[in-house]
Amino acid sequence: MARRKDTASPTRTARISGFLGLQRSTVGVLAMVVLVGMGERMAERFLPIYLMALGGGAVVIGLLQAMDNLLSALYSFPGGYLSDRIGTKRALLVFNLVSMAGFTLVILVPAWQAVLAGAVLFISWSAISLPATLSLIYRVLPQHKRTMGVSMHSLVRRIPMALGPVIGGVFIGLWGEREGVRLAFVAALLMAAVALMLQQRLIEDDRGKAAEPCGLAPEKNPLKLLRLMNPAMKGLLLTDILIRFCEQIPYAFVVVWCMKVIANPVSAVEFGLLTSIEMATAVLVYIPVAYLADRSTKKPFVLITFVFFTLFPLALLHAQSMQWLVAAFVLRGLKEFGEPTRKALIMDLCPQNCRAGMFGLYYLIRDTVVAFAALGGAFLWQISPRTNLLTAFAFGVLGTLVFAVFGSDMPIPPGDRPADND
Repeated sequence: MARRKDTASPTRTARISGFLGLQRSTVGVLAMVVLVGMGERMAERFLPIYLMALGGGAVVIGLLQAMDNLLSALYSFPGGYLSDRIGTKRALLVFNLVSMAGFTLVILVPAWQAVLAGAVLFISWSAISLPATLSLIYRVLPQHKRTMGVSMHSLVRRIPMALGPVIGGVFIGLWGEREGVRLAFVAALLMAAVALMLQQRLIEDDRGKAAEPCGLAPEKNPLKLLRLMNPAMKGLLLTDILIRFCEQIPYAFVVVWCMKVIANPVSAVEFGLLTSIEMATAVLVYIPVAYLADRSTKKPFVLITFVFFTLFPLALLHAQSMQWLVAAFVLRGLKEFGEPTRKALIMDLCPQNCRAGMFGLYYLIRDTVVAFAALGGAFLWQISPRTNLLTAFAFGVLGTLVFAVFGSDMPIPPGDRPADND
């Protein structure tokens, strides 16, 4: 009887692992995402506080935020190119070592100038590693499990996003703003070292596979690579930019709207609760949507996501109390409904042999253009908050309609369709 139970357990575990798209390499990637992300969120989240404690003023904090936005855009393509050139495993090793060097600089030199220099090395780790990470997921998983793999990556990323700032806050509460943040960076460095060992042990070596040519060699010139971008991907990029304008125009002012503008403003604690509601909603929809998207075409799920993006600024405009803000932030969480599916669609549309580089180029173009949305949103807010929110809504409507009419999809080949009991 006991033996029968023992033999059943691995089968059940294997079925759950198969359903979630978990393999040795993907487990290594997810462990890296949790560990490096936890350290990043523990320490980086409180960098403005640390900069102020070191004598940096508002201009320095603004420069840090500008660096974050700019580097997130600029690092995407080099990260993808390096992954195509030397393989995912070696590229992730390089990215982790660079981040660890940044952490070390901040730990050893308690000056705001050193913090900015170190931030150049670690502040956009997520952006530079994303093309390599998704390329690996696409390489090791069958087609009918790739959206699930991308969704697991998105879901696991939320763990450090939720827990990291809480633990970092505890560090500050125990040791103060200066020493607390420095110790958080020490913890980040240690977790990055553990992540490095795990990823090198678990992720399979793909150097030979990554070295396959994209044309003749992995393309390092983004303008030449742009010529390889097919029309369907260019169309998705255009509509994605329009939808991100809808998101980013009011993004920095959402907290101002909730705590300062509405008829019944909320407290900081209540706004934190609204953020938690948004995150919980996103986590709840990831796996069921990924399961359905892997068994059908992706366009309907991306289209529904664009609808949620579009409706949020309109819902926010009419939310004048905590009760209605809860509904608005549930809607905001639902914008993650098809976000992993959208990333999976981007990967589907990439040329197979330069997938990471093309994905990075997509994000380079998108995030560079969308960076202007935040600035435009500030001018619109000065006209009136209503103008800001309605303009964002208009961009969302335009992007959604264009994608609905012209957006392309990648049907699942008959040989790659999942079995009914998968």
